[in-house]
Amino acid sequence: MSLVKLSIKGISYSQTQNGAYALILNEVDGERKLPIVIGAFEAQSIAIALEKEIKPPRPLTHDLFKNFAERFDIIVKQVIIHKLVDGVFYSSLICERDKIEEIIDARTSDAIALALRFNAPIFTYKNILDKAGIYLKSNTAETDQGSQEIDDVLSNPETFGREEESNQSGDLYAKHSLQELNELLDQAVSQEDYEKAAKIRDEISKR
Repeated sequence: MSLVKLSIKGISYSQTQNGAYALILNEVDGERKLPIVIGAFEAQSIAIALEKEIKPPRPLTHDLFKNFAERFDIIVKQVIIHKLVDGVFYSSLICERDKIEEIIDARTSDAIALALRFNAPIFTYKNILDKAGIYLKSNTAETDQGSQEIDDVLSNPETFGREEESNQSGDLYAKHSLQELNELLDQAVSQEDYEKAAKIRDEISKR
């Protein structure tokens, strides 16, 4: 299976799930977006890593991991989102020490937070992107919105601390027809409600 390189587009606050965020990954050589619902703590950690000028007074958990790894000459070479099951993404850290590679299982949000700190590339498999990717037209306003979304994450520290990483749609969209789901998906994407779009996408995938 071929790997597809991803970049981080931004973080969107969930309008329907308090304390949850949607991490938006972008296909480097394409137009598809991959939204992943993550917890508030991980969203904060990723947002701080994206904002290079922000330095926490004390190391966050992911900063501590990086400091620990560097002390023992361990580097994270790349992150691979290798599996999607029931709306939950599974990832691996490809690490190296003394020219010996090790693969470590990790939550996708943690893996991406570490990838940013190690300047490691992020990949997923083409079949996962085919299944879960969302097309969205790119424009300047959208880019500005992405920056604003990151600012929103950083300006609401009172919501941080609740961990929740699941894209499961539950019974919310189970009663809708496939045509209705596709219409709702288009509407969610146009409104840039990526967290809702991810849940609808997962319900469509179940069909």
